[in-house]
Amino acid sequence: MAERPSTGRPGTGRLTTERLREFFAPQSIAIVGASDTSGWARFVALSSTAIGFTGPLLPVHPRHATALGRPAVPSLRDLAEPADLAFIMAPTHAVESVLQDAGAAGVRSAIVLASGFREAGPEGRALEDRLVACARDQGVTLLGPNCLGFLNAHARTAPFALTIPLPLTPGPVGIALQSGALASVVLGFLRARAIGVSTLATVGNEAMISTADVLQYLAEDPDTRVICLFLEEIGDPVAFARAARAAEQAGKPIVALKVGSSPAGQQSALAHTGAVAGDDAVVSAFLADLNVIRVTSLEELLVTGALLGYARWPAGRRMGVLTVSGGACDLIADRAAVQGLDIPPFAAATVDAIAPHMPSFATVRNPLDATGYVLANSRTSVLTPVDHALDAAAGDPGLDLVLFAGLSLPDTRPPDERLAAALEARVAWVAQRISSSPVPVIPIGVTCTDVSPYAREVLGRHGLHQLGGIEFGLAAVGHAVRWTTRRQRPVQEGVRKVAPRAVSVTGPWSEARARDLLADAGVPVVPGELVTSADDAVRAAHRAGLPVALKICSAQITHKSDIGGVALNLCADDEIRAAYDRVRAAADQVPGAEVDGVLVTTMRSGGTELLAGVTVDPAFGPVLAVGLGGVWVEVLADTALRLLPADQAAVKQLLGELRGAPLLHGVRGNPPADLDALAGVITAIADAALSLGSALRTLEVNPLRVAGTQIEALDVLVVTGPARDPQ
Repeated sequence: MAERPSTGRPGTGRLTTERLREFFAPQSIAIVGASDTSGWARFVALSSTAIGFTGPLLPVHPRHATALGRPAVPSLRDLAEPADLAFIMAPTHAVESVLQDAGAAGVRSAIVLASGFREAGPEGRALEDRLVACARDQGVTLLGPNCLGFLNAHARTAPFALTIPLPLTPGPVGIALQSGALASVVLGFLRARAIGVSTLATVGNEAMISTADVLQYLAEDPDTRVICLFLEEIGDPVAFARAARAAEQAGKPIVALKVGSSPAGQQSALAHTGAVAGDDAVVSAFLADLNVIRVTSLEELLVTGALLGYARWPAGRRMGVLTVSGGACDLIADRAAVQGLDIPPFAAATVDAIAPHMPSFATVRNPLDATGYVLANSRTSVLTPVDHALDAAAGDPGLDLVLFAGLSLPDTRPPDERLAAALEARVAWVAQRISSSPVPVIPIGVTCTDVSPYAREVLGRHGLHQLGGIEFGLAAVGHAVRWTTRRQRPVQEGVRKVAPRAVSVTGPWSEARARDLLADAGVPVVPGELVTSADDAVRAAHRAGLPVALKICSAQITHKSDIGGVALNLCADDEIRAAYDRVRAAADQVPGAEVDGVLVTTMRSGGTELLAGVTVDPAFGPVLAVGLGGVWVEVLADTALRLLPADQAAVKQLLGELRGAPLLHGVRGNPPADLDALAGVITAIADAALSLGSALRTLEVNPLRVAGTQIEALDVLVVTGPARDPQ
């Protein structure tokens, strides 16, 4: 199979959920191109058998009378009854005629296996466009091309051209993949960790059914509780956002593994904002805005999906930890700190309830090591010390969740019937205590090993799922806590409609003109005047307040200090006159520079310097970047992004995401920043950028100085270009 294309698909309009529900639950499947020598056809037949498909599989081949042990017909037109879905395995050049047969035969759904379409260049793109037009004309909904199909575990149907590792467990995790072959790896991990799947779909070229369509379907699918995505691109951000918000409204978390980062495209090299708002950083901001959990590995994707699919979701970050190993306590504590999870002391009543069940040498604290002492002594009851600890900790009022690393099962059922019965009675008790607990209790294994057939059966019988290891399990818990916390965030309010202004400049603006833009938007700028003589510079300096800075003002000179076009900390009149002459003469080094004059501004010291800038991403539109500014923007790379528009509350939240946020709360005698006022100023900067409409390329204030209640833009860069046509 060829790689899927990196370009967008032709617009097809939204597919209704009813149509997609029919598509993903066919009761009869025609395999076009089926033969006894076709490995793809055999895969579909074997997948259908593995999943328990009971409907007819109908081979179609123009030259074979039988295939897959069944009678074959030459064409879809020759079927006695229309199939619900046709899996088309015809060569690339023949697919269009098969779609015409499908339309004539009343077959409404099709999967196209063949590659050689959009991913193959301009000729393939034109071929795919014709394919989509043909499908529309014939009333056929198309998945692919360049697609391996899907499986629906609850509907027990699998037009899927890969092997399904058994056993396949129907469950709550819906999956969409922008990679066909990776489905085998995903299914293998699901089997190994006993994670149940609802629908798994590969989307191929997304010519008609897109990732956003599958996301919308899963958001409304009653068998799906959590949605996992493997993304190579987000081709239609508007449709994706609409479907993601539907999932959020339905209470279904989305976990996404987005691969592929590239250098920032179409950004101005004159500003820092374009560099910090690179393609991948913007994708992260886009996903975060939709409360999509972004992960970095397949294991993290699927373990997080399993937690959110099986467990109750924690409402806070205070975690009780119960183990039978001191080393496990240490590992969990370390990973919890990375995830921002708290492990507070147990309440006194909890300690008192646990203590009688612990060996004399054990210390009752959170995290708890109940020790392996029970292994060295004869069991006198079904429950072990860690189980009694669970009984107490589940009712601790100071905990939001309990992580239970105290349950391990052997690979096979114990041969001693008494031990086996006791073990399974213990599992039943743990399951009952988890279901009755006031807070979520999350069972976890120490490592991410395969679940044995015996453990799968016993845990499954009691509705238990054990997270796959401390590393991925704690990451999953952290994701779950952050997802529930963000879900409670207020809906954006107060996002103002910004009136567009006429823009006649192409390229960088002079700083004086850029300052006027900010001032018009209500952004406070450091006092300053544009002057055209040394004497005027002196008078302007005294009006602004000494000391002052002088800067050449020219749209063609953006890196002023590089040519000596800046003079700082000037106090005496003679210094100011000499600096004016020196700065003005420096402009003569730049051929063709149009000089507006020299800008005289008040010098500022102290406070915290920030960057606040807006750049335009080709796919996602205007993006606000906020971070530590001045010289620190390049050294620390501490920035946070938000897609625009954004209200003041969202900007304030953005400030809190910075690693350097404590600087804004007042350190070393500096007063704390007025965060509400600061968020208001940054919102006004964003509004100034949005007022430039599609002519905007970059607007950057760096530094934006904050000293308590005093907030001022010290330097501003604006770059515009020809207005872009709306897409």
